[in-house]
Amino acid sequence: MSEKVFELSIPADDEGYIAFEIKTTSNSKVISLSFDVRDKNQVENQIDNLPEKWKNIDLLINNAGLSLGLEPLNEGSIDDWETMIDTNIKGLLFMSRKIAKLMIPRNSGHIINISSVAGKEVYPNGNVYCATKHAVEALTKGLRIDLLKHNIKVGSVSPGMVETEFSIVRFRGDVEKASSVYNGLTPLYAEDIAEAILFMITRPPHVNIDDIFIMPTSQGSARDTIRKSEI
Repeated sequence: MSEKVFELSIPADDEGYIAFEIKTTSNSKVISLSFDVRDKNQVENQIDNLPEKWKNIDLLINNAGLSLGLEPLNEGSIDDWETMIDTNIKGLLFMSRKIAKLMIPRNSGHIINISSVAGKEVYPNGNVYCATKHAVEALTKGLRIDLLKHNIKVGSVSPGMVETEFSIVRFRGDVEKASSVYNGLTPLYAEDIAEAILFMITRPPHVNIDDIFIMPTSQGSARDTIRKSEI
């Protein structure tokens, strides 16, 4: 196994803090890259210009993704659709293609895509976002088959409601509206998803976790939740 590498795409003003946190909590070396995964040329250039030893990438986590708006299809914003499609699908494709090419000659590696309950079920007004996550599900399965002969593991984590900046982005910075999504229940947190990923990547070489579908206890499907006021 080559030296552990953490690749981050983060805002420049947070770069120092996150790099410091990783260094101090994991005793690892860090190189931070900030680029737009929707732009194929940026993806190519950033990875091509890594120092050679940093190109021995063992793990790729495709976490870049977002939802914008919550309207019926006929009222949706085409700009929002293009942003979701470009980020959630094309960004994943550009990164996976580039990193897989580095993994194949070494006949080892692990790719994990962050999917969603929206990749398994469609909910009202989720239309295009759900479509992009259904695409992530299909691409994960296809990539798993394509890379099987190269001994590269491929899997996904499919969370239900997770309290991150997801809803704030969806509702364009409306913190009050975003917070109401989680009122009356305990959602998943980023740490829960990180622990699921850690489980996946620490399995023995002969074990591949194809998918972890993880939900809050209070959520039974994409649409069904139980909140304190309903008990």
